[in-house]
Amino acid sequence: MAALDWTLLLTVNWPEIGEATVDTLTMLGVSMLFTVLLGLPLGVLLYVSAPGQLRARPRLYAVLSFLVNVLRSLPFVILLIVLMPFTLLVVGTSIGVAGAIVPLVVGAAPFFARLVENVLREVDHGVIEASQSMGARLSHIVFKVLLPEALPGLIGAATVTAVALVGYTAMSGVIGGGGLGDLAVRYGYQRFQTEVMVVTVVLLLALVQGVQSAGDRLVRRCCYD
Repeated sequence: MAALDWTLLLTVNWPEIGEATVDTLTMLGVSMLFTVLLGLPLGVLLYVSAPGQLRARPRLYAVLSFLVNVLRSLPFVILLIVLMPFTLLVVGTSIGVAGAIVPLVVGAAPFFARLVENVLREVDHGVIEASQSMGARLSHIVFKVLLPEALPGLIGAATVTAVALVGYTAMSGVIGGGGLGDLAVRYGYQRFQTEVMVVTVVLLLALVQGVQSAGDRLVRRCCYD
């Protein structure tokens, strides 16, 4: 493989790189917002309905767990293609930034929900039993006990999900999803512009590092407050 001529970086279309970066950040921010809005309640429902938990509903848990496992097991590239008709119905397009957000949320929300369920299982049962002994309702236990006690773990779960979403946004470029992944596919891969590939990879790595560092900082703040 020929070595990269670093002077070629001067020929990179930096305004287009900047626009692709903004598109990636938009996809990450919007999809992460909806992932949390959908995945957090789903994770709580998985936890409370599991056998032996607060409101055990074995059949409901089995159905939800099955759906979560199915969506988590599908490779994201396949999910992008399978959801094209649904994405078109929801947002009117299956390409670009808007077309990528729907499959991003569908792919990440079940992943986050399972992480939320596992985090809630780590909460000390003694605290929950104390709340139950005082006659606390389920909503009080969830919002006043479970979620506050699990907050550092939930932030960690959100950080892991956000990092995974960065990778998903890059993969969405395969179907013209926009952002840095799309740029890497169209220019770095299809047109053999190695310098574009290098720039997009570096920016994606920087984004992952930034997300992870921010998440770790928030976790430390919650632990020491």
